[in-house]
Amino acid sequence: MTLPETIRAAFVIARRDFTATVFSKTFLLFLIGPLFPIVMGVMFGGIGGRIDAARSAPQVAVVGSAADFNALAAARERLSPLARERPFVALSRVEPRGDLDRQRDFLLNDQSVERIGVLSGGLARPHFSGAVNWDSGTVRQITLFIDEARRIQAGVVSPRGAELAVTQTRSSSGSLAFARQLVARGGQTILFVLTLLLAGMLLSQLIEEKSNKVIEILAAAVPIDAIFLGKLFAMLAMSLVGITVWTTAGAAAIAYWVGGGLAALPVPAVGWPMFLALMLVYFAMSYLLIGGVFLGIGGQASTVREVQTLSMPVTMTQVVIFGLASLAVGQPASREAIAAAVFPLSSPFAMIARAAEQDALWPHLAALAWQILWVALILKFAAAMFRTSVLKSGPSRRWPWQKRVTSQS
Repeated sequence: MTLPETIRAAFVIARRDFTATVFSKTFLLFLIGPLFPIVMGVMFGGIGGRIDAARSAPQVAVVGSAADFNALAAARERLSPLARERPFVALSRVEPRGDLDRQRDFLLNDQSVERIGVLSGGLARPHFSGAVNWDSGTVRQITLFIDEARRIQAGVVSPRGAELAVTQTRSSSGSLAFARQLVARGGQTILFVLTLLLAGMLLSQLIEEKSNKVIEILAAAVPIDAIFLGKLFAMLAMSLVGITVWTTAGAAAIAYWVGGGLAALPVPAVGWPMFLALMLVYFAMSYLLIGGVFLGIGGQASTVREVQTLSMPVTMTQVVIFGLASLAVGQPASREAIAAAVFPLSSPFAMIARAAEQDALWPHLAALAWQILWVALILKFAAAMFRTSVLKSGPSRRWPWQKRVTSQS
């Protein structure tokens, strides 16, 4: 059968599978299924934010003189602009009374106040007691307070002068590189999640046809290459329908929460229109590459149980591929980045990161040609293995160490 006839047969198979999948009752659940984790994540994220906001800063009791405490409080006030979401530990003064060890134990075990520790000894010989590690954030903060308080008492700290003049620019080389790295990792993560979510379904694509013997009828009518090609592109088209729905919902969410749409996000090196186009193209190539491998592996399985057994190693393999491609972020000219771009299964992930960090377009043309070649090779090999091992219609393939068995008359 010639190539045009194979493509025509593949189109018939793709149209059959696409229609049977998209117009089924379960396809609606497939569309709304991924939205539930997003909604739940937003809900639980809001609840977690309320809990964090409701929590007060950790309390530390300072057992010492009023002069030492005032210096520590002034030091905390001077350093407080360095605090981010979580404020610095709060300081409260306690007048020394009697046995210092007994007073410290009482303060640590007092249930009426949630204290994380007790600072005693003054600024001369400070001693912190509490259920924290020596290198914890609380201890580091207390150390900064003590150093700053000693400078205040020694008169080293100069009085406040003129305010620092700040001129805000639109961008700088450092901020631009960092922002583009964020876009690169975001693009890789989106490709990985979509491929992980959608390509795994190809493992069970041939189970139904093999169980009810329809595969023999299809194999007699069209080449196995056309069956594999048609099923792969049918699932790709179905995935694109789902992505269209999810992208619309995501764009609405970004416009609602972020405001300004893509204009509020860092601009990739190739620009947003080209980057989004490359995202779509590289998703298609990633789906075809990994999906072709999955289709070939799933074609060797005979039962649903075997497919379920294959799911774990298949998922772990995808994670390893994503890890290899993530090495390309921030260093597109490194050996790791080039290796990730050359290896066909990780190439789409590495190249979308390159699109976010470098504006050259010719590497993408070369990468797409390279990926298309490997899609054809993977499908050809998968179809040949299916024809030989499942349909038993091809020439017998033996490994070099296997002995040839001859029939004796």
